[in-house]
Amino acid sequence: MLIKRKFLRYFVFIFIVSFFAGCAQKKAAEPETAQAELPQSVVDLQNVDQNVSAYVDTINERYIGSLESYEKHYFLPWNIDKIDISLHEAMWAYRAFRSANSYGENLQPLKASFFKDIYERSNFKDFSTLNKPAITLKRIDIRAFPTDKPLLMDPNEAGEGFPFDYMQNSTIAPNKPILVSHFSRDREWAFIEASFAYGWVKSRDIAFIPLQYAKLYQKAQKEFVMKESEPIYDAKGNFLFRSRIGMMLPEIDEKDDSFTILTIGNYKENEAYYIESNISKEILHKDVLKFNKENIAKILNEVMHVEYGWGGMYGQRDCSSMLRDFYAPFGLWLPRNSYEQGKVGKVVSFDGLHDEEKVALIKEEGIPFETLLYKKGHIMLYVGVKNDKVIIFQNTWGIKTKKDGEEGRFIIGKPIFSTLELGKELPDYDENASILRQLKSMNILTQSNN
Repeated sequence: MLIKRKFLRYFVFIFIVSFFAGCAQKKAAEPETAQAELPQSVVDLQNVDQNVSAYVDTINERYIGSLESYEKHYFLPWNIDKIDISLHEAMWAYRAFRSANSYGENLQPLKASFFKDIYERSNFKDFSTLNKPAITLKRIDIRAFPTDKPLLMDPNEAGEGFPFDYMQNSTIAPNKPILVSHFSRDREWAFIEASFAYGWVKSRDIAFIPLQYAKLYQKAQKEFVMKESEPIYDAKGNFLFRSRIGMMLPEIDEKDDSFTILTIGNYKENEAYYIESNISKEILHKDVLKFNKENIAKILNEVMHVEYGWGGMYGQRDCSSMLRDFYAPFGLWLPRNSYEQGKVGKVVSFDGLHDEEKVALIKEEGIPFETLLYKKGHIMLYVGVKNDKVIIFQNTWGIKTKKDGEEGRFIIGKPIFSTLELGKELPDYDENASILRQLKSMNILTQSNN
């Protein structure tokens, strides 16, 4: 009861005045314009400018999203009565993987006993019986099974093995709303639904929030994170977590050079402990950003510092999570995976088109920084035309190659600007696997099919 009374008084103060002292956030050094370190043997990359500023001059300045619309998606887990996926959906990985097609961290096939143990640990007889709102305490992994152990496909095949751990569903940033379905049998893991993904997270990394307080939390003024990986502290200088583009935090108070923000820690028995953090205005921005060349360059430069990470592993991003986080400060919400992102807005199919026809259609209808290009398993951002070439921004693992009938990969592993024929000068370049050849569609996020 003590914590609840403290929290209630705290939220009354959101609308009156803050009485806690804050720890000033140090102003971070201004980053240089992002310039990727590129493999010298990929000629295409040496000829394509890797500076964001080279592509933003034609931007039509305006707002492309709204706080109201973004919050509707962001806080969805706190505004539903129970987890809104079926047990069948929740158990997709239990049908997809088995000892015949799965390998462990020692690159040996996983035994049937591994899957039997995982199934028993998952405790799905309690699925959707808890349905309690909670919040993440740090950046955490969302797993397909309740385990830290990886599950790999055949490591002898190109594009498989490390780092492609199929247990890695996604990552979720600190202080994000979730709904808890149930606990694993040993209570080490909790099955959760976030606004963009679902799966297993470590129980110790979340805290429950009473529904009435979750609703008060939503009413506060929101600030969007503008800088990546800045340390965030409590009022006593204790480290809480690092900032991440895509985060949105509730404001308690505003000073000339900083915001006082409500952050959440773990008290006991997964109950929330409410903390004040004083964060520089260099790191946060009130409300959504205007979509203009300065803001686009600022946010894109931040996400360009984060290298490729399958499913967000190791604090990195993959192709779809990079785009999802990029658009967040502009109030434009995107789903998590590339397939779903490719269906947002006005979709233009490339079915039956030759490569030249695809290029012509992109040039004719594509809007720089508002258009996504989709191929199976990968999503990219169209940024414009330079020297008559379509230029894209993508976070990519590598370029498919083929030699003597065997597939391979030329590894890049970072966000880059490139053409649609990245790596075509490589001696083992697989033309049939080129980005351009494999493009399925483009979609203009700010337009509708209607």
